[in-house]
Amino acid sequence: MKNKFSTAKFLATILIIFSSLITTSCTKEKNTKSFRLLSFGTYIDVEIYNISYKKLKKIQNQLQADFQLMHKAWHSWNPGPLGRINFFLREGRKVAAAPSVIPLLKLSRSLAEQSDYLFDPGIGVLINIWGFHKNETVSQKPPSALLIKKWLKNRPSIRDIDIDGFHISSAKKGVRLDFGAIGKGYGVDQAIDRLRELGVNNAIVNAGGDLKVIGKKGGDLWRIAIKDPKTSSPIAILSAKSGEAIFTSGNYQRGFLWKNKWYHHLLDPRTGYPAVGVRSVTVIHQNAATADAAATALFVAGTDNWQKIAKKMGIKYVFIIDSKNNIHMNPRMQKRVEIEKDFVNIFISDSL
Repeated sequence: MKNKFSTAKFLATILIIFSSLITTSCTKEKNTKSFRLLSFGTYIDVEIYNISYKKLKKIQNQLQADFQLMHKAWHSWNPGPLGRINFFLREGRKVAAAPSVIPLLKLSRSLAEQSDYLFDPGIGVLINIWGFHKNETVSQKPPSALLIKKWLKNRPSIRDIDIDGFHISSAKKGVRLDFGAIGKGYGVDQAIDRLRELGVNNAIVNAGGDLKVIGKKGGDLWRIAIKDPKTSSPIAILSAKSGEAIFTSGNYQRGFLWKNKWYHHLLDPRTGYPAVGVRSVTVIHQNAATADAAATALFVAGTDNWQKIAKKMGIKYVFIIDSKNNIHMNPRMQKRVEIEKDFVNIFISDSL
């Protein structure tokens, strides 16, 4: 699972090109203004087209307050509504959940089922075993095989969670909820909804490289670059249509080096170890939370099974870079992207 509540997400997966999202001042385009927030352990850049400075400040204050509330409510490891739930689940007790958590929990449970539990927010204990709940992972080393084996024997999952109104319980001990692979996407959806409420029709919300857009930038679509995991330079470019979210999971975003081997944070719940075979997965979907969860699930599914999981999750645009630097995508995505580099192979799947 990807724990996106970390400073490591500063290594942005998707770069915004032809625009500046790094200052609170007006960008080079006189009709475009932007500001930066800090939440979920990453920078959140908001760029709005054709807006006054006075209204921009009001929007900035509102979004900052919204993100602060969301971060506190959904943080798995700090005191707060989700932390309280995890405490009671650890004790095997039923707990009344805050209204701020229930919708995200229900959506997470539904998406987990659609993904065959390759996306599973109930594996917080496994994330803890690997140390990926921490902000910094530089000095870590892999957990013992015995710890992994012990976790796999029980394999707690979000599927063990029961929701009865506002009460939550688990049929199995050891479940710890961690929304690191969906919380940011859900938050981006909320931010876009808020912008619409405030009368904004043309904007982009970019949370550490994962983003959603509404409207256009002037008369043009928002241009997005997917980066090469090896060089960080653009590997492909696409234009984002209004209402679309573009999210990426990459094995370079967060992890640690131990005895010359890289261990990344995208854990496979079936093995207890980092998923293998893929470097990055980029998806497009109208719902940012779904895109967030699907990027993780397809990464874990790998090049052999991503089509099946994408179908079940309703994902129609997929762009994968495997461990050999080959590209895998479906025909719909092929029509959307402009490949910037030469590759050994490009595989087009007709089954999606």
